[in-house]
Amino acid sequence: MPYAQSRVVYLKPGQIMVSSDPVLVATLLGSCVAVTIFNYRLRLGAICHAQLPGDGRFTGGEVHEGAGKYVDTAIREMLEWLLSRGALRGELEAKVFGGSDMFDVRGRGRSVGRENAEMALKILARESVRVAKQDLGGERGRKIIFHPHTGEVYLKRLRKSGVC
Repeated sequence: MPYAQSRVVYLKPGQIMVSSDPVLVATLLGSCVAVTIFNYRLRLGAICHAQLPGDGRFTGGEVHEGAGKYVDTAIREMLEWLLSRGALRGELEAKVFGGSDMFDVRGRGRSVGRENAEMALKILARESVRVAKQDLGGERGRKIIFHPHTGEVYLKRLRKSGVC
């Protein structure tokens, strides 16, 4: 099916999608982080739109309700779904986007965007998932379109005021 005729799914904050269907998954990012994980052999991809770095409740193989809201649990939930569908950990490739500093944080310490980006890279390294591409930080939002059946991601940087 040509991309022009593909179904478009808008991924909202806190959501996760795993699919091998020829759909286009679009999302807008500011300080949030989107992580895509793809398995070439199965033509199976996953994406999350996580809002916060972690909730501190992840204790192992359990995923709690609302896991897509947090970077740490969203990545682990995507991995669980991919592995349960036959993917092997060594075959997975990740791409990470977002984590912008959308607001002035002078004097307030680290930004949520930076913490989200660092958490994503930390969890992927801990889970031995190779990061093939990353576009993180800065002051501008991003629009990404993910093709879960090919692993392709298209990126457009937005004007500074484009995303809250």
